[in-house]
Amino acid sequence: MELLENPVHLGIGVVIGILIAATAIVFGLNKFHPAGDYKELSARVKSWWVMITVFSIALLSSPIVSVIFFGLISFLAFKEYVSIIPLRKADRRVLFWAYLTIPIQYALVANNQYGLFIVFIPVWVFFLLPFRLILAKQTEGFLKSVSAISWGLMITVFAVSHAAMLMKFPATEAHMAGGAGLILFMAILNQGNDVAQYVWGKMLGKNKIVPEVSPNKTWEGFLGGALTTTIMALLLYSFLTPFSFVFAALMGAMLAVTGFIGDVTFSAMKRDLKIKDAGSLIPGHGGILDRIDSLSLSAPLFFHMVRYFYY
Repeated sequence: MELLENPVHLGIGVVIGILIAATAIVFGLNKFHPAGDYKELSARVKSWWVMITVFSIALLSSPIVSVIFFGLISFLAFKEYVSIIPLRKADRRVLFWAYLTIPIQYALVANNQYGLFIVFIPVWVFFLLPFRLILAKQTEGFLKSVSAISWGLMITVFAVSHAAMLMKFPATEAHMAGGAGLILFMAILNQGNDVAQYVWGKMLGKNKIVPEVSPNKTWEGFLGGALTTTIMALLLYSFLTPFSFVFAALMGAMLAVTGFIGDVTFSAMKRDLKIKDAGSLIPGHGGILDRIDSLSLSAPLFFHMVRYFYY
């Protein structure tokens, strides 16, 4: 009973309950409609079990374990990113310094050094990385390379590290869940929005938003997903966040919009590179980049909204 009194435990329990229901649905489909092809759906649900288990352990262990977890996500995402973008031979010499930004950025998170955390990659790395590329003495393709590497660090390291920085928001008597509750709230809404937009789009989708970039994205899916995500926010905010009713609704709507923008931004990148998925690490889902596409834009905006209005 004491375990269930923890708001974060309750939130994770809700997620596990949803996964159990999804597993039962997949089992029922395979048993009573064996003619259908449910391999991808089954793979997705199995992958969700693994992801939720790892995420829950990281979130419940300790703040430092959570920081290491997000640092590992950034490392794998950046590694995946550099494996799919075209790079010159000279650029390979710079990647060591790009990878070095990951432990430095997360060390700043671990030590709650907000001032340096917020400027390290957008200011210091922004200036120093191009200089290291200049030392490679190859000017042809310089602008394309420095842009690609810098943008990759922004979306896979700087953006994702904002999720880890949420752990630094302390628990209070009025908000017992603390930073872990905020991370869980954002993660549930972020991933729930992806599922809701997909389901509403499949059921009602007719009017496409950006067919050249993402043919499956429709206004019906987007609006249905935004409404569903807002409702989810209103169901979860009271025990996972310090938000008011109105602020929770605004956060739900904001996460739906930013999640959509992040999703189509990554879709545009993959279309430019002529690939379907960024990787194959997660069966049924693609790669790490395919799973953090929404988070890359949502995490910084969510963090700064919470910090400005509540901390």
